[in-house]
Amino acid sequence: MMCLAVPGRIARIDKDLATVDYGREQRVARILEGDFRPGDYCVVQGGIVALKVRKDEAEESLRLYQQAIGE
Repeated sequence: MMCLAVPGRIARIDKDLATVDYGREQRVARILEGDFRPGDYCVVQGGIVALKVRKDEAEESLRLYQQAIGE
């Protein structure tokens, strides 16, 4: 089975916890390292903010994802 990483936008940060907005839901993920701010796009893996994604790349990924699932 393959995992698909969908970027989300950081809605807020409280200490080392980021609330990541995926449009239909929000999830909380831990920031272990890096410079993240509300409004940044990121990929979460296993409940940890793994990497920052440029806004244009995130928007393109989200567009392709929505197209693939038929929205």
